[in-house]
Formats: sequence, structure tokens, C-alpha cells
Amino acid sequence: MPQIRPITDLRNTNEISELCHAIKEPIFITKNGYGDLVVMSIETYEELLESAKMDRSISEAEAEYAANGQLHDARTALASLRRKHFE
Repeated sequence: MPQIRPITDLRNTNEISELCHAIKEPIFITKNGYGDLVVMSIETYEELLESAKMDRSISEAEAEYAANGQLHDARTALASLRRKHFE
């Protein structure tokens, strides 16, 4: 369940920092009852970026397949990469 905190809780930075690291999820900060900020640990942020990068790569691969409908045999592709990079 997402953590939602009022902006006044940001006065206690150590508590917010510990909470971010403990729950490993973003904390939503409200101002006057409305969403205003999102706070998260650097580890959570990096995981989020990596996940977004993977999602983009998958979307690009799906778009490429939709455009030309061509699939490559995994054994052939890996053998080609091994020859190119390790020999």
C-alpha cells in the first residue's frame, strides 16, 4: 500500500529517509490535501529507471517485429555474437 504523507513530515528528513529505504517504494507527499511530490531512495529510483529502460527495449523489439515480421533463431544469433565479440 502506498505511503502518503503531508508535506510537514518533510521537516523530519531522517525519518523520511529511513522510511524510503525501509519500504523500497516511493512516498507520496501531499500539500493542502493534494498530491505534490514523490520522494524515494536512490536505489528505488535506479530500479525504476532500469525497469523503464527494459520496457522501452521490449517495446522497440515488438515494434521492429511488427514492422518486418522477422524473427531470428536464438542459437544462430548467439553464435554470431560469440564469434564477433569473443574470437
